[in-house]
Amino acid sequence: MCRRSSPLLPLLLALLGRPDPAPAEHCDLQPVSAEPPITLSYTTSTVLRGCASSSSTHTSHEVHVLRIRWSKSPASMLNVSIRPRAGDRTRPAALILQCTQCSASITSPYQDLVIHTDAFLSPGVQSSELPVDTKGDLLDWVQKTYKGITSYSELKDPHRIHLHLGENDSSPVDCVPQENFDATPHLEAEVLFHEVKGCISSSARNARAAHIVQLLHEPSLPITEVNLTLSCLEQQPSNQILLLQGPANLTWLLTMNNCSLQFLASGTYKILHFPMGPQKGEQLPDTVQGLIAKAFEKNYSIIASYSIIPISPHVTLKIHEREVPRKPPMVPISSTPSPESLSNSLFSALMPWKCTDDTLEIVIDRSYLKPIKDVVNITLRDISCQAEKNATHFMLRTPFNHCGTLVEDHGHATNELILSQSKGSVLRSMRVPFQCKIPQELFLRLFPTASFEAPQTELEVNKEVFVQASMRLEDYPADLQLKECNLTALGMEPLLLVQGTKAQSSSVAMLEEPTSNRDRKVWRFRFTYTIPEGRHVPSSATLTCKAGLKNTVFEKALKVKVKDIWRPPKNQGLGLSAVLGITFGAFLIGALLTAGLWYIYSHTRPISKLQPVSTTAPASESSSTNHSIGSTQSTPCSTSSMA
Repeated sequence: MCRRSSPLLPLLLALLGRPDPAPAEHCDLQPVSAEPPITLSYTTSTVLRGCASSSSTHTSHEVHVLRIRWSKSPASMLNVSIRPRAGDRTRPAALILQCTQCSASITSPYQDLVIHTDAFLSPGVQSSELPVDTKGDLLDWVQKTYKGITSYSELKDPHRIHLHLGENDSSPVDCVPQENFDATPHLEAEVLFHEVKGCISSSARNARAAHIVQLLHEPSLPITEVNLTLSCLEQQPSNQILLLQGPANLTWLLTMNNCSLQFLASGTYKILHFPMGPQKGEQLPDTVQGLIAKAFEKNYSIIASYSIIPISPHVTLKIHEREVPRKPPMVPISSTPSPESLSNSLFSALMPWKCTDDTLEIVIDRSYLKPIKDVVNITLRDISCQAEKNATHFMLRTPFNHCGTLVEDHGHATNELILSQSKGSVLRSMRVPFQCKIPQELFLRLFPTASFEAPQTELEVNKEVFVQASMRLEDYPADLQLKECNLTALGMEPLLLVQGTKAQSSSVAMLEEPTSNRDRKVWRFRFTYTIPEGRHVPSSATLTCKAGLKNTVFEKALKVKVKDIWRPPKNQGLGLSAVLGITFGAFLIGALLTAGLWYIYSHTRPISKLQPVSTTAPASESSSTNHSIGSTQSTPCSTSSMA
């Protein structure tokens, strides 16, 4: 298992004096791990999940539900403003705001607004706490309490929310959440963008930096103008450039606050509060690598920020960085970085660690360790956890509860790499702290024994196999439920193994109650895959499980190879052993037959064939006659007497 190294590595190796293996124009974007150099927000009415219904039109209140998710701990207050949609409001309204561990300010012109929330509200706002048991079944609780739901909106990283009161009789009867729901009639939000990426040209020779904002075209949103407000820390000539890419028919309305930098814009642009009309922009590429190449073409070799956002009528961009250093951040040739600094820089670029739901995996290409030199061993914080090594890699895999790994809040696992260097007879150690994100997804594994060690991808017919489904969920692990597991194969009827936590077949048995370990839940069961005699055995099958909350379901499929040792595959011809056996038998029979024929032949041929030919030289005719008359003496070569 070898992972592709980070694209920042070629630059690091180049700065250390190693040759640059990548072309100069190549640059792979990576998330900006440190504090982003920009703050970017945009307005949108498209929510992650949402719905609207007319189910509240005949109840006591119109009811609006907001559910907030965060990429990281919220650093600022959420502002929610309530507005009438059209005309005067005539009915009472209720707001349900689920915003765990956040501070919120709710402003409304209506004194009778009912508020339920688990957020910390500003003083003077009357509210009721959400019951604890609503975390997983929020909509069920709202429906039971108010008998109807006007709107439901689930948002990620909002900064401001404008909620418009009002109901629509033409909305569906039931509020069934949908992905990427258009909530335009009743909601507009300003969302903070936290997925800023960046990269550096592998042949960087200057510190000129580019910021790129790319708008995703959405045909269903007829937006032809984007108001972009740009703010900078200080107004002075800058060695930075801003690239704005969007649909060709788009007009950018730019407001520049304290900024003096170069920019390129696709479509048309106009700088507001400046005595000039609309200007025709430059045709910019619509691909990531194309825009990066455009920045490099203009001699900006650092992509300080790259942001891809949905098309929006209002975008706000604040550039935090002051003047980028004129000199590129290169290691001076005359000085050598310390081994500790070198190790941290190298592994920050490599990032050879990966988290699953319960394990930490590390794979390090040994060729990338040459700048550090003489690395003979790698362990974790617990030095008994030693990486396996071969000619090309160091490899280590360990559960989170071993080797000194700490699982922190917000789904991160932390540990330390300890590198041992050999300096003659002396071993020197260097420590490299690291952390990796634990993914929130369903994991599915197949095991041959009940010890649940050494996962496999082979399923043997008529033999027990053990299944483990597990998942981490930061917010509500207690509400996480296993929905179902089934097995499907080509030409076979689907086999429902588990539904909920109950076995659905006589060949299936749940091994234990679902276990919760902090923010992780585990389900285990065993089953035997039986196929009726005479039925075709498939070569592969797919094990699929679903788990989740009331309205959010995660699904995982695991492809396995089906093996049946009792029934050899049909129509596959003779195996190698059979061919060799038949060949050897034929050879042996042929050899015996040849030997028998030779024996018969050698014992049944005519006697005359056995008499040798005389080699005595012939005498003269007279002497021969005189010698033979009346003689009874035999010659050595004769076996008969005279007649």
